[in-house]
Amino acid sequence: MLAMTLSEIASILGKEISVEREVTSVCTDIEKVTEGCVFVALKEQDSDGHGFVRRAVENGAVAAITEFQIGNMPCITVDNTHKALFDIARHYRKKFSPKVVGVTGSIGKTTTKEMIYLVLSSEYNTIVGESIRNQNTVSVVNTVFDIDDKTEAAVFELGMTRFGEINRQSSVVKPTIAVITNIGFSHIENLGSQEGILKAKLEILNGMDTDSPIILNADDEFLSKEALDRPVITYGVENETADVNIVNIETNVNSSFDIIYKGESYRVKLSCYGIHNIYNAAAAFTVGVTLGIAPEKVAEKLSEYEVTGLRQKVDNINGIIFVVDCDEASPSSMKSAINALKNMHPVGNGKRVAVLADMKGLGEVSRKLHEEIGEYVVKSGIDKLICYGHDAKFIAAKADELGLHSGCTSDKLMLIEYLKKKLEKDDIVLFKGSREMKLEDIIDELCREEKDNTEED
Repeated sequence: MLAMTLSEIASILGKEISVEREVTSVCTDIEKVTEGCVFVALKEQDSDGHGFVRRAVENGAVAAITEFQIGNMPCITVDNTHKALFDIARHYRKKFSPKVVGVTGSIGKTTTKEMIYLVLSSEYNTIVGESIRNQNTVSVVNTVFDIDDKTEAAVFELGMTRFGEINRQSSVVKPTIAVITNIGFSHIENLGSQEGILKAKLEILNGMDTDSPIILNADDEFLSKEALDRPVITYGVENETADVNIVNIETNVNSSFDIIYKGESYRVKLSCYGIHNIYNAAAAFTVGVTLGIAPEKVAEKLSEYEVTGLRQKVDNINGIIFVVDCDEASPSSMKSAINALKNMHPVGNGKRVAVLADMKGLGEVSRKLHEEIGEYVVKSGIDKLICYGHDAKFIAAKADELGLHSGCTSDKLMLIEYLKKKLEKDDIVLFKGSREMKLEDIIDELCREEKDNTEED
């Protein structure tokens, strides 16, 4: 962060102070308080930063922004500390003019953001925002303070659960270019319909200049129909009118494809699976070339991408391939993962096994959407289906009805024991479900068991 003064921060909030100090950072996490910071005491669902103000000052904070005075602590009191944080960040962002990419969409935004960061880092001094966790939009704002006069580019992931949230983030981040990956069903219980989700995602435009471009998925049913009064650049697999086209796709555990851009072809090899990741790479390619990076250089950088965490990770443990994709789940991402599994080819007598857990945040249409997944699994020709959770029973019931025998349990230990008995060498096993289902606990136990068996052999 470029240093500010305490009086400058107070002025942003409509306040005055009697003691001037230099501010070297703005912090909302007590564990990250350093000498010279201003600590913003946020009231969250499960915590209240006001209880940490004394500790923050003891650890070197020059002041705290609070909603009430705390003893003799150096406090700047405001009506709402969340609003104060956004106001300070908005003021700070205006000091700089980097290339700023805002990424949103129902699925794929985290991977797309990481791919864009990889591409831009090849040419520019680039920073990247944290992934949205539990729609913690504060993390987006906190990353703004990482911008300084050396920052040439920044990539932010903008998420939401309700109307207005992306608008607030965009007003702070001020994207110079935006990406919307797709329109799915996530948070439909708050937004009412996919049309409502589209409207909420388009709030990203509210923080942008009218001549700033937006990059859209030309294959998305909703985005392809959207007419916008600004430059629009598109990418797609199916829509041949897209500005960036993907052809000659080969996908198994890894993927390769050609990108057609301005009449030239560029080959990309990804160390991750599935058409959804090809779309993510296409979005990142489009951002890169739009921001002036040579297309052959963008294609080369995308081939260096590696998956992290619980998204599209592939492990081969004692001959069983574990495909781990349980960072989030929606009907669209669930279908993408099932498609990817369908296109994988086990060796020997291996089977394609789908272990599917609940998709959260679907509200009143949850049962219907889970049943659709059950039908989709059957039509995809997956060899075996196993379900886990409360709503996942509707996936299993629909699959049973259509002739694919499957079971469902909400008992984690029972599922682990069942999988230990049923999984065999050369099987490819997909684990897909919402983050709240903690499928990684099941995977860890299975991988530990397989590794133990290998060591004994």
